[in-house]
Amino acid sequence: MKQFILIIVLVSFFDMFSQLPIMSPFAKSLGASPAFIGLIVGMYSFSNMFGNILAGYWIDKQGGKRVLLFGFSLTAAILLLYTIVTTPGQLMIVRFFHGLFSGFLVPAAFTVLANRGTEKKQGKSMAVSGVAVGVSAIIGPAFGGIVASKYNIEWVFIIIAGVMLLIAICSAFVLPNRSVSINRKDESSFHTVFSILKTPIVFCFIGAFSLMFAQGVLAYMLPLQVESLNYGTHFSGMLLSTFGVTAILIFGLPTNRLFDKYQHHHTMVLGMTIIGAALILLSKAASLPFLFICMILYGAGFAFLFPSISAMLVEQTDEKKRGKAFGLFYAFFSLGVVAGSSLTGILSVSFGTGFVIAACLLFANSIWMFIYFKRKAALQERME
Repeated sequence: MKQFILIIVLVSFFDMFSQLPIMSPFAKSLGASPAFIGLIVGMYSFSNMFGNILAGYWIDKQGGKRVLLFGFSLTAAILLLYTIVTTPGQLMIVRFFHGLFSGFLVPAAFTVLANRGTEKKQGKSMAVSGVAVGVSAIIGPAFGGIVASKYNIEWVFIIIAGVMLLIAICSAFVLPNRSVSINRKDESSFHTVFSILKTPIVFCFIGAFSLMFAQGVLAYMLPLQVESLNYGTHFSGMLLSTFGVTAILIFGLPTNRLFDKYQHHHTMVLGMTIIGAALILLSKAASLPFLFICMILYGAGFAFLFPSISAMLVEQTDEKKRGKAFGLFYAFFSLGVVAGSSLTGILSVSFGTGFVIAACLLFANSIWMFIYFKRKAALQERME
């Protein structure tokens, strides 16, 4: 059961990653202007935020299985629409609904995974799920680029749609029917902005936003840095793969036991600090070997941060609220990517300055979290 859920996580992210190298050329082939291409690419993340939030409410009412079946089926149908679009406007509409419906998948998958895990091993469980995310991040872009170049771009969408329909059929038989009833008081009290800001769950959202803000800056700036150092563009992909492989190793090896041995907020702060340090070093990097060292460090920080914020969210919620929490959590993921790449683009800063901006955000949030949890621990000791 757990292995099948991890396959669901992999396929959910594979859909997004496989389109990274092909969407801009596809939009350009339809006659879209450079500005409109940017809107088309960003539309997925924009509508994905709303899909995440809507999924959260639905998961807590109907259970993760039903949301997964609905999300996979509709996303597969939307993917097939890519094969018949003929104008940039049509492509924009398809991207909107693709992001919206695929936004149901990840919160539902992680809610099902969390509900199947044991309370004392959520850190390890979320770390292992990170292997699925990392694998999809590595093979997804390669799959999209190879299939589009050797066959036709439409086959990328057709193949993924077929896989999603197969997963939906298997899920209908494999996943258990499980839904948790909630009362109106729980629903209304948990989902006001002010109530969320008063709970430690807010740090999960801040961690998710910070992580993906850095990721958005990295995706935007690293290719520019590699180009400025007169290295081939293929080195950008190799550097990103290096960070992914490092994270996967930490997720999958016995090191994943660390996420349950230490408190989640400690490993969260550690991860944010390591990523911040890696970004500072990247801003000064002037050689290829040093860039690879920086990306290994970045991957280690990512590996500590991702499962920590996921496990902490599970720790702070019960099954009555977990769907909504994961929905908001991944909405902050999407928001971070959009904010990171957009802000650095709007400011027209150099890659060095962009990395420093992201590092400052991570350092500021890690210091804030460290002080908060330090004071909270001191208060608990006095009360005892």
